[in-house]
Amino acid sequence: MVRQRSILSFILVLLATFLISCGGPGVAVAPPTYTASQLEKIQTYVPKIQTVRDRSQELKTLIQRKDWIDVSNFIHGPITEARLSMTYITPNLLPKDQPTARQITRDLFNHLVKVDRAANTKNTQLALSDSQAAFADIDKFLQLLPQMSSQVE
Repeated sequence: MVRQRSILSFILVLLATFLISCGGPGVAVAPPTYTASQLEKIQTYVPKIQTVRDRSQELKTLIQRKDWIDVSNFIHGPITEARLSMTYITPNLLPKDQPTARQITRDLFNHLVKVDRAANTKNTQLALSDSQAAFADIDKFLQLLPQMSSQVE
């Protein structure tokens, strides 16, 4: 009986050694890529964000003209919709890009709050600087997005 246990132990040691030597860090893992479904979802929302980005001069003009009602409408309308689109895109980004995208979206929200406060207090300079920061956030977010011609799985 003792002899059978030692033979069985020896066989298990050999089996474990063999299995450990066969596995290991030599296995290469392909880098994560976007699926066609993810790219399609991202592409659905990008035009909305880009349209708002292209209207940055319009907000600047409204602030310079001190048209505070239209500034507020612009912030609560098109820019808020762009921020919502950014929120919808974030889960479809690569896992390594998602925290950055979430932070950029939070930063955009904070800058929009500051622009709105500046509009309420009629502070032109503060509104201009925070609106520029908000559009810089949108630019940073757009840079995170995949180029649609590559990275399809």
